[in-house]
Amino acid sequence: MRIAVPAEIRENERRVALVPESVKKLTKAGIDVAVESGAGDKSYFSDDDYREAGASIESDLEALWGQADFVLKVQPPLEHPKLGKHEVDLLREGAMFMTSLLPIKNLEAVKRLAEKRVTAFSTDCIPRTTRAQAMDTLSSMANIAGYKAVLIAAMELPKYFPMFMTAAGTVFSAKVFVIGAGVAGLQAIATAKRLGATVSATDTRKVVGEQVQSLGAKFLAVESEEDAQTASGYAKELSEEFYRKQAELIAKACASNDVVITTALIGGVKAPKLITEEMVQNMHPGSVIVDLAAEAGGNCVLTEPGQTVVRHGVKICAPLNLPSSMPLHASMLYSRNLTTFVMEFWKDSKFDLDLEDEIIAGALVTHQGQVVHQGAKQALEGGES
Repeated sequence: MRIAVPAEIRENERRVALVPESVKKLTKAGIDVAVESGAGDKSYFSDDDYREAGASIESDLEALWGQADFVLKVQPPLEHPKLGKHEVDLLREGAMFMTSLLPIKNLEAVKRLAEKRVTAFSTDCIPRTTRAQAMDTLSSMANIAGYKAVLIAAMELPKYFPMFMTAAGTVFSAKVFVIGAGVAGLQAIATAKRLGATVSATDTRKVVGEQVQSLGAKFLAVESEEDAQTASGYAKELSEEFYRKQAELIAKACASNDVVITTALIGGVKAPKLITEEMVQNMHPGSVIVDLAAEAGGNCVLTEPGQTVVRHGVKICAPLNLPSSMPLHASMLYSRNLTTFVMEFWKDSKFDLDLEDEIIAGALVTHQGQVVHQGAKQALEGGES
C-alpha cells in the first residue's frame, strides 16, 4: 500500500498529516509513504527528515495523488491553486482518503468524494470509545486549543493572572470562568490554574463536575434533574427551562469574572449562543472573552469569527484553527492519531477495510459511490449545501 501526504493548501494551515516519526513506523510495517516536497516545512520537518524516516519525496502533485492507495490530510479537500483542479479530482477512483472532513459542513466535498468512488474517512467521526482513544484527533487538537485560549486571555487581560504580594501592595489573582468542560475546557482550566488564576467552570453534563474539581476549579452546575451526557460523550439539547436557568448562571458568572473562555458545542458541531449582549454589557471594562466555538459561529452573540473586537469595553477574541498556531506538536499528535488508525487495520500486509468494525463504520463517509455518513446523506437529500 502506498500512502501519500500532500502539503496543506488552506490559508494559514501550518500542520502536516504525517511527521517523520510516524513515517518510520509505517515504513517499518511495509507501507510505502510518499510526501510532497515541502509538506512539513511549516511544521519544522524538512524533506531530509522524511527521507531519513524512509519516505520518498514527490514534487509531481498529480503523480503523488494519482498513484496513492491512501491519501492522508489535515484539512478538507479544496480547489488546488497551483493546478486549477479540485483535490478530489486528483484522487484515483477507488482510493482511500482520510482527513478532518467535518462532513455536514463540507457537503460539496462529500458529494465529490462519492462521485469519484473514493472511500473517505473523517477523523472527527471516529467514535469516542476506549479502543479508538488513540485515534481521536478532536481531543488532540482541542487540548491545544484550550491551552492557547488561556495564553491569549493572559496576553489580552490588562492585569496579572496570579496573585502577587509586592512592596506596593497585594495584587489579587484574576478570575477565569470556563464554559464547557470537554477536552478544550479542561485544558483551559488546568492552564489557567497553572498561571495562578482563580477558576470556575460550568457544563451541562454533570459527570464532568469531578474532573473540574480535580483540577482545582469550582464547578457551577444548574440545579436540574436533566443531564446532557450522550452515549458518545457529547452534549445534547435540553429543555427550555434548563437553558433559562443556565443563562442565569452564566450571566452571574460573566459579571463576576475577568476572563470567560467558551468551548460549548452540541453534538460536536453546533455552537449554542450562551453569552448575550446584555451579559457582555454587565462585565467589567477590560474583561476578556475567548470564544473557542468561533469555527461554528461562536458562543457569544457578539463574536466575529477570526477577529478580535471590543464591545462595551470587553475584548472578544474569536481565534480560528488554534492548533495550527502550534504546528510542531499539533502535527505530531495528529500524525500519531492517523498512524494508530492505519496500523489498527494493517493486517497481512494490507489494509483490512472491515465495514462491520465500529471504528471503520463510524469514520466512513463515502464508499463505492455512496454517501454513508447519515448526517451528510440526509443534508444532501434535503437539498442543503
